Amino acid sequence: MLKSLRSKLIFSHLAVIFVAMLVTGFLLLSLGQQYFLSAIEHGLTDEAHLIAQALIPNATIPLESPTPDPAFNTIQQQQMGNLSIQVGSKTLPNDLDSSSSLADSNLAYLGDVSLELSSMLEARIRVLDNRGIVLVDSSGGDEGQDFSGYPAVATALQGTQQSYVQKEAREDWIFVLAPVLVNDQVAGVIFMGQPLRDVTAVLSDLRLRLLLASIAAMALSAIVGLSLARTIARPVQELTVAADKISAGDYNYPLQSAGQDELGQLERTFVTMRQKLQAVEKMRVQFVSDVSHELRTPLTAVKGLAETLRDGAVDDSAVRDHFLASIEGETDRLIRLVNDLLILSRADSQKLMLRSELFDLGLLAGATIEKMDAQAAERDVNLEWIKPGFPLMVHADPDRIEQVLVNLLDNAIKHTPAGHLVQVMGFRVNIMDESHTLPVTSPVPQNSPFLPLDLSYLSSGEWIILSVADTGQGIPPQDLPHVFERFYRTDYSRSRDRGGSGLGLSIAQSLIQAHGGQIWIQSPARTVDTIKDGPGTIASFAFRSPSQN
Repeated sequence: MLKSLRSKLIFSHLAVIFVAMLVTGFLLLSLGQQYFLSAIEHGLTDEAHLIAQALIPNATIPLESPTPDPAFNTIQQQQMGNLSIQVGSKTLPNDLDSSSSLADSNLAYLGDVSLELSSMLEARIRVLDNRGIVLVDSSGGDEGQDFSGYPAVATALQGTQQSYVQKEAREDWIFVLAPVLVNDQVAGVIFMGQPLRDVTAVLSDLRLRLLLASIAAMALSAIVGLSLARTIARPVQELTVAADKISAGDYNYPLQSAGQDELGQLERTFVTMRQKLQAVEKMRVQFVSDVSHELRTPLTAVKGLAETLRDGAVDDSAVRDHFLASIEGETDRLIRLVNDLLILSRADSQKLMLRSELFDLGLLAGATIEKMDAQAAERDVNLEWIKPGFPLMVHADPDRIEQVLVNLLDNAIKHTPAGHLVQVMGFRVNIMDESHTLPVTSPVPQNSPFLPLDLSYLSSGEWIILSVADTGQGIPPQDLPHVFERFYRTDYSRSRDRGGSGLGLSIAQSLIQAHGGQIWIQSPARTVDTIKDGPGTIASFAFRSPSQN
């Protein structure tokens, strides 16, 4: 029954209300009982004053009750208004030893006093002398009895007022013992008692009313709790259904508009997560399709070449050597693709091994450009390294950074027409704020294609930047946001012929980000007249200066 969120919310709601009402009822009944007992005690004390003044000349009661609540005065007035005392003479009982008890009492003259009460409160009055002997009893049952052995009487005879509740004849009574002083000496005790049947009846009625109120409140609370539980549980149920739909491959399950509370925030977060999962799933499907396509092309070529050799071409040495060279080339292409995929997989799982050290990025760039000169010469492209004139010290893995630079240079050479120029240059930029308006500190040639250099990807601080600028056809604006996506090509008809798989820039981005750096591409770029006017591409990556780490 408590397996659903709705039932848990309802029962928790009712449990809180039940505990709150139970505690409230207990406190209310306790306070009510204490309230009535205090009021009756105060009223009995005032009655003791009147009786003492009526029976004992010059009598006073030293201890006054504290000033009561105005409601106490109402109860007191009712008690005093219903109290009627009739004092008369009586005949002493035969068994009363006046010589040993009454004669020696300081209140011996009360021995022949009869006391009758007419009170709706059924109060009982006993007057004790200073020895604890009952001289007067409104009911006549305890006259002549010695009460000095009772602890409350003994304490009252010492001048301290006492009160207590005790069961008499199967009902509760409240008793008040008020010491009476004559000439500052305890002359006796007024022993007042009153049954609590009215208080018990009131408390029983109050208890019943509280019970009925609790039942009504629980019923109403159950209705309200059910409504609230539905309001809270409905979005959770919808999210559960949407999650099940996602697990089944359905990313388009509609969700109601979210509110502004925590559940609304959870729903909006879920929608964002669903969109990202949908994008990841789409990327995964596209990735598998692209990988399959990339693997199928060289494998199909290898299979066709092998079948041709098996059909007799192996006997022709020239044809055989050509086919074997083609097979070797396709195999190398497969190896490069597998290695690229392995690097991306390790980067995604953050298991990429980096051997970081402090080195001069400018020296690494110069050495890499020398290695790429032969490839550039084959395409009649000129490589130019503009030395910054100062060291570009960075803390990174030189082998991985060389891999990134080779990739950028390879792309620039392949996309630069014959007779054009590819320039490489290093910068040191000190950005003091987020406006990115400060010029770079490197001596940039006046006609360099590197200006203006986009620094919006960098935060405040000192950065070391290396940029590669070509003067090719550039990247269309609609393709520029996607150049780092895996297997993405701006020109599918020609990129594969140039040997590209669409993973080079993705690998470069993964390697740079693994070092905590930034990589970006801007296009078109302004070119110099000697290179020919037209759009171009600047690929840049940056690391924080070691002094900033």
